[in-house]
Amino acid sequence: MSQDLLLVLCLLGVAIVLFSLGRPRADVVALLMVAALPFTGVIDAGEAIAGFADPSIVLIALLFVIGEGLVRTGLAQRISTFILRVARGDETVLVVALMAAVGAMGSVMSSTGVVAIFIPIVLRIARGSRIAPGRLMMPLSVAALCSGMMTLVATAPNLVVHGELLREGHAGFGFFDFLPFGMVVLALSTGWMLFARRWLGRGAPVVSARGPRLEDWIGEYRLQGSAFRVQLRGGSPLAGRIASALEGRELAGMTVLAVEQNGRFGQRQLLSADGRRLAPGDILLLHLRDPAVDAIGRFESLDLQPLALEGGGFGGYANDIGMAEMMVAANSPLLGVSAKRARLQDRHELVVVGLKHGRTAEVRDLADEPLELGDTLLVAGPWPAIRALGTGADGLILLGLPLESEDVAPAAARAPFALACLVLTIGLMVGGVVPNVHAALIGCLLMGLTGCVDLRSAYRSIHWPSLVLIVGMLPFSLALQRTGGVDLAADLLLRAVGEAGPRVVLAAIFLVTAVFGMFISNTAIAVLMAPVALAIADHLGMSPYPFAMTVALAASAAFMTPVSSPVNALVVGPGGYSFGDFVRIGTPLGLMSLLVVVLMVPWLFGM
Repeated sequence: MSQDLLLVLCLLGVAIVLFSLGRPRADVVALLMVAALPFTGVIDAGEAIAGFADPSIVLIALLFVIGEGLVRTGLAQRISTFILRVARGDETVLVVALMAAVGAMGSVMSSTGVVAIFIPIVLRIARGSRIAPGRLMMPLSVAALCSGMMTLVATAPNLVVHGELLREGHAGFGFFDFLPFGMVVLALSTGWMLFARRWLGRGAPVVSARGPRLEDWIGEYRLQGSAFRVQLRGGSPLAGRIASALEGRELAGMTVLAVEQNGRFGQRQLLSADGRRLAPGDILLLHLRDPAVDAIGRFESLDLQPLALEGGGFGGYANDIGMAEMMVAANSPLLGVSAKRARLQDRHELVVVGLKHGRTAEVRDLADEPLELGDTLLVAGPWPAIRALGTGADGLILLGLPLESEDVAPAAARAPFALACLVLTIGLMVGGVVPNVHAALIGCLLMGLTGCVDLRSAYRSIHWPSLVLIVGMLPFSLALQRTGGVDLAADLLLRAVGEAGPRVVLAAIFLVTAVFGMFISNTAIAVLMAPVALAIADHLGMSPYPFAMTVALAASAAFMTPVSSPVNALVVGPGGYSFGDFVRIGTPLGLMSLLVVVLMVPWLFGM
């Protein structure tokens, strides 16, 4: 063993120890290695940071942005909520639907992002179904890990191994080369979780809500029966009128919350009533300022249709219109001013729909009720306007938003465009029309052009610690190759199992990758093991693809510890899991994955 190799191995050992301890952060450890490796003389500073220009790194960053487009448009939430609703409270059906939904979504976007999306959804379902969250959170994380075995872009280790193949002069993997293995592992994992969930969530209480819900406020402020909608028919005398001007005459006693009109491309959009001229076909969303008034009898000519407030906000407009509680501060210029004269709708597009003096909610027309110090206002309006008012405008302090605000998609109207961009990107990747990184770049730009993401959300969506971790570990691959470390590791594995046959070699590669992946990042271990696997294939004179695929699949089989993947770490708290839960549930899953690899990889790829 040369001195250079010894130095590189010492640095690698230090990195593994720091990864295992979890301090400092993994990305910080990676940066320390980038700074330290040039001092060994094996690689220079330019080679140490060359990973930032690696196409796989750029591709991963672009995929984060595409995933953000799915979240911002509400596409991810709609798909997941729809599939989970199919279960209708049946826990067995719920687990199957949950794992299928996560597996499908995780195949085209970050598995970590999918878990982050599903955690609040699963918690809501657990509360509504009276199921302990621990019985659902583990299936969630297992399905997310299985989704990494579905497609080329499903997880970073797949792209790392793919990139190593390209660097060695091979063609790389196709987009769906992973799918047969992922489908089988997901099916086996689903069956195992249906059996093993009996050991999860025992005695764990249903997680309580972390804040108020819209239905809580509707009950507190007694707003039932106060929301209506009316559509202007052809020849309506209201056509051509300014929406906000109707409140003094035709709509006396009511407030126009918003106007729904046709936008570009025929899509409906909600707009402020202030200065909005009405046209036939427009829909008015109205709030009756005094719920005690018989609105149907009083406004017969308008053909009012009540909106169900209970549990879902303003009927089907929960993604557009919300509520918030505000408090009148001591320095507010609104002290002593009535809600009508405060003109919050003109200045902030918000309507006061509830008022509390102390703890008592007023149940009457609030337009002329003077505001006092410490009063609590319940305001309704567009979600962006509600959040903007939280900056302290007019001396109003934002007390809280409902839980439903977490599910609001700011670009929900752009969901069809997000879906089209995703389909186009996948089509370009599958068809091989352009390189994968180019296809993802086109998808990102189209997401931006169609308004699915903006620049701020795009930059914020990229998980920089993950990228820095990969960039920091890539130089180790080059350093180990130059110092003979890759060949040495390959020789050691071959001496141990080389005479036992190719399937045993694949099993050994899987076990080494999975065992190290229990304690350090699965992406980092993929960076280290990919060149070793390719070297073994070269020594044996066999195809590199079965060996590379084994590393990729083993890196995703990070079921056995809570620290082996961010996916597992995310569900530890909500699920109330211990380290032993992951060992008990994850070890059989790892063995199942090993069996799938040993049986299927040689069969589908050939040795």
